[in-house]
Amino acid sequence: VQLVESGGGLVQPGGSLRLSCAASGFTFSRYGMSWYRQAPGKEREMVAAITSAGGSISNYADSVKGRFTISRDNDKNTVYLQMNNLKPEDTAVYYCKARGRESPLSSDKQYWGQGAQVTVSS
Repeated sequence: VQLVESGGGLVQPGGSLRLSCAASGFTFSRYGMSWYRQAPGKEREMVAAITSAGGSISNYADSVKGRFTISRDNDKNTVYLQMNNLKPEDTAVYYCKARGRESPLSSDKQYWGQGAQVTVSS
């Protein structure tokens, strides 16, 4: 199983970035996907989440509502996080997470990516 994040980097306040998380080794469409972030000295927090399959339901942390959008492409086994109007307080390592099960009788599984650094600074 692999979750590989990409798209992080340095951006000025007000700028945009799109993170991608490419998944392999499990049935992507059966898993809910989410993005978390962890800033230095702080606990990891959920940023955005999207349901499995059609991904019709998403939710966001209050701090990013209206600025971030999570989406998924089940054909490409990839989840995205579009981040607009970035602020210095968005600086963190961003992780994607998969949670679900391969079949109704399987145990619940959870997988994490290795993280991508996002730095918002002028």
